[in-house]
Amino acid sequence: MSAVLRALRASWGILAILLFWQIWVGLSGVNSIVLPGPAAILRSLADAPGLYLSSTAQTLALAALGLVLGLLLGAGLAVLTWFSSLLAGLLTPLGIIFASVPVVALIPVLARIFGYDMRTVLAIVVIISFFPSFVFTGAGLRALPPGSADLFRVLGASTWRRLTLLALPAAVPDMSVALRLAAANSILAAMVAEFLMGTSGLGYLFAAARSDFDMEKALAASAIATVISVTSFLLASRVENWAARNWR
Repeated sequence: MSAVLRALRASWGILAILLFWQIWVGLSGVNSIVLPGPAAILRSLADAPGLYLSSTAQTLALAALGLVLGLLLGAGLAVLTWFSSLLAGLLTPLGIIFASVPVVALIPVLARIFGYDMRTVLAIVVIISFFPSFVFTGAGLRALPPGSADLFRVLGASTWRRLTLLALPAAVPDMSVALRLAAANSILAAMVAEFLMGTSGLGYLFAAARSDFDMEKALAASAIATVISVTSFLLASRVENWAARNWR
């Protein structure tokens, strides 16, 4: 009961908005093609759970895999820039320019390279997750405790030992920040790519429902993506808070 009360206290604002939404839709008589109420969206979820589960599983799997690959790629390139100032001068501007290109503009190019299938969706998620990892890991590798780098040099530690025993451990809190920033965006990036590619997943389900004027199904797919994104953000925030409290 105490857990239920805590959940209600934490989410009372959302529940109030949903209640107001349902009452307003009922009183205004707005057509369901324009805006269905929360009750209609819940009925759509209950009527076809298998459809939503399969679409959610695909989008979630692509988002999770793309998130991991993007974080690893960003961290790997950040380590290369830590090793070499020349690579830092080459990779940092390229990473900034590449991350500044809108995702919508990248999808047609990537689709021609990887094909109009899930590989392009995965590539988009990797790109979205790459930049926060590259920036924050690079900053963390250089934000060392005062005097620690000099101590390692005096002790004759090799570059590899300075990386594994000093720089990488110091960068863990910054890596957790990158995880928080990329976790929620990975779900939305996968859904946008699926929406534009028109293959499968929650994004495709939303696009197909919208073209059929089935707004209950479209908003149900959006609601699932929102819940997953918020949950991912909250879990990543817990990891970040843990790293900030216990790692430094």
